[in-house]
Amino acid sequence: MTDPETTDITYIEPITPNIIEKIIEKERPDALLPTMGGQTALNTALTLDKKGILKKFSVELIGANKKAIDRAEDRELFRECMLNIGLECPKSLLAHNLEGARKALKKIGTPLVIRPSYTLGGTGGGIANNRKEFERIVSKGLDASPTREVLIEESVAGWKEYEMEVVR
Repeated sequence: MTDPETTDITYIEPITPNIIEKIIEKERPDALLPTMGGQTALNTALTLDKKGILKKFSVELIGANKKAIDRAEDRELFRECMLNIGLECPKSLLAHNLEGARKALKKIGTPLVIRPSYTLGGTGGGIANNRKEFERIVSKGLDASPTREVLIEESVAGWKEYEMEVVR
């Protein structure tokens, strides 16, 4: 995406909402492709949408719109999508603080998988086999999640994992 022969202009700048807003204001693009830039680009696109910047400059999200990003990144929305299409999911509860997480621990038991929302490649998450690990990982996960949200999920370690990608 930085090849001067295929682009009109290249910016070597941090991917932050403020920087991208200035670029949008200057360049007036028709669209923004938030899937090029990893978690940082996805989070930045959501922030730009939330602040009304995309609407203000008539910039369309392409490749993945806000609804699709939210469904993939918000742990509870993702779980609801899976249940709506008939997929069985591990037992889980959402927590926004350590007290809520402890309730999930009591209800589900260990081992548990802690999955922070809107984080890069599992940042802040992990598998807890006991209460000490659980509290450490949950605290780290809450700090890592920009929404201070973690999904506390029954561990299915040892099961076979299948991954599927669909392109339309």
